[in-house]
Amino acid sequence: MIKINNLKQYGWNDFFEAYFAEYAAKGLHAARVAVEHRNYYELYSEFGELTAEKSGKLFYSTDDSNLLPAVGDWVVFKHMPDENKAFIADVLPRKTKFSRKKAGSTTEEQIVAANVDTVFIISSLNQDLNMRRMERYMALAWDNNVKPVVLLSKADLCEDVFAKLVEVQQRFAGVDVHIVSALQKAGIDELLKYFEGNQTIAVIGSSGVGKSTLINSMLDWEKMNVSEIGLYKDKGRHTTTHRELTLVPGGGLIIDTPGMREIQMWEGAEGLSELFGDIEKLIVECKFSDCKHESEPGCAVKGAIEKGELDEARFKSYKKLLGEVSYFERKQDKKAQLEEKKKWKKISQLGKQIGKEKRE
Repeated sequence: MIKINNLKQYGWNDFFEAYFAEYAAKGLHAARVAVEHRNYYELYSEFGELTAEKSGKLFYSTDDSNLLPAVGDWVVFKHMPDENKAFIADVLPRKTKFSRKKAGSTTEEQIVAANVDTVFIISSLNQDLNMRRMERYMALAWDNNVKPVVLLSKADLCEDVFAKLVEVQQRFAGVDVHIVSALQKAGIDELLKYFEGNQTIAVIGSSGVGKSTLINSMLDWEKMNVSEIGLYKDKGRHTTTHRELTLVPGGGLIIDTPGMREIQMWEGAEGLSELFGDIEKLIVECKFSDCKHESEPGCAVKGAIEKGELDEARFKSYKKLLGEVSYFERKQDKKAQLEEKKKWKKISQLGKQIGKEKRE
């Protein structure tokens, strides 16, 4: 029987235990994916850290790459103690995920981190704050039931910290915002509360905002590679090349992610409602249900903008994100229809082949 107590430090709970029960009866074990490499995985298990490969059945029976193990996933594996390795047989259902559309023209989802409780959205105070990018991160987080927390990093390099803090708090009312300086270890202790109860935190942000430096400060040792100090003062260098789940001293886990040059919406309709609830309330008050909020009479949105109650740039950001979500929803529906058509075509061809063989 699995040693549940040994896995709780890695985030194991009743949710995963319920799905694992059928596998436990077969003598299989559970582990959490710490690192994903091209051909193998590093796992946290009751046996310690293991190297694992996907079983042939899991690899060949899965058409969707997002059903394969990702960092943060809980997997079921067969242990090979003599070789200190394992074969992954299945992936347990995800409680949450943080995902985005894959970069490029393909309509595919990319899992950034699985089974995340909170996401730290980092923005550097020594660069211009990118509110639009933060809005995207938050919409994706809320849509996947992950709590967003904003960290304004490199506070030691900013002369108007308080003004920028107020600006962010006003833009994202109700969201926790923290000022941190990883090099000075300022504000780090305030973040420890998010890890209580073996919670999992994913750290996201653009290249050079200080993600790896922050994680090193929290871990209190140089696990992640970090750029030279000179670059810290400017844009920094994108040093993290893979996702990695790491235990935090005192409890909890943290996932470092590569800097994201592109963050396109994959899902996000519910997240937009959370982020732009005030705008959606105004839309309901418009005189016409099909109001485009341009020149129509009785438009509550235009009225709020003219009165200074709604920032026009923020409304434009909402429209852009909404259009992006709607576009990908349509593409996903079209893709699903094509896949269904291909499936029935294969079934039809198989039926014809079986009929031909019977006649012969």
